[in-house]
Amino acid sequence: MSGKVYLVGAGPGDPELITVKGLKILQRADVVVYDRLISKELLNFCKIEAEKIYVGKNIGDYVIQDEINELLVKKAMENKVVVRLKGGDPYVLGRGEEECLYVISKGIECEVIPGITSAIAVPAYAGIPVTSRIYSASGFTIISGTKAEDKLIDEDYIPRKGTLVILMGLRKIENMVNILIKLRNEREPVAVIENGTTENQRVFTGELKDLVNIVRSNNVTSPAVIVIGEVVKFREYLWKFK
Repeated sequence: MSGKVYLVGAGPGDPELITVKGLKILQRADVVVYDRLISKELLNFCKIEAEKIYVGKNIGDYVIQDEINELLVKKAMENKVVVRLKGGDPYVLGRGEEECLYVISKGIECEVIPGITSAIAVPAYAGIPVTSRIYSASGFTIISGTKAEDKLIDEDYIPRKGTLVILMGLRKIENMVNILIKLRNEREPVAVIENGTTENQRVFTGELKDLVNIVRSNNVTSPAVIVIGEVVKFREYLWKFK
């Protein structure tokens, strides 16, 4: 007899942004396998006897994906309720689909509990809506700074117009900006948001042509969300985060 695996989105950092359903399942878990980006406060909601396993997901400090997949199956085969607690939403650049496919392939039930993605929540906490009729931003695009095997993102994935939200974009910021300037206006507003939705949040704004300097001069570190587009102008009026 086997247990069940839940992929639970923990939200972007503020522990209160986890969904009610996600929290209820976390409280039932026998095993919690969690990433670096989740709020550690959420672990206080686990059962005292729950096994908590940290798998990092940071460069130089992580368990490789294949081992995580095998761990989820191993614990579920022990007839346990296993929660894979992931920052943001499991299916938004979170590799949740890889984990779910592997678990299912082993004959184990897997359920996904969506979470609030950092691509929307982090800009919102910084006073930046990702869409707006005022600035004709009728849509937005979310991309990762790099693809599989640490390859730089293709130009085809970058829209010429609309709001662009970049996750995991710091490692190859210089190369990425060179591509962006070819495709978009170098004077376009940008925002870099570090540790979004937490008490350590820092926000820096400027123009696309200055993005590398903004990141380097302010020693911005991961996790950070980059927003490019006219909607960044809203920050001056809508910023309420304390």
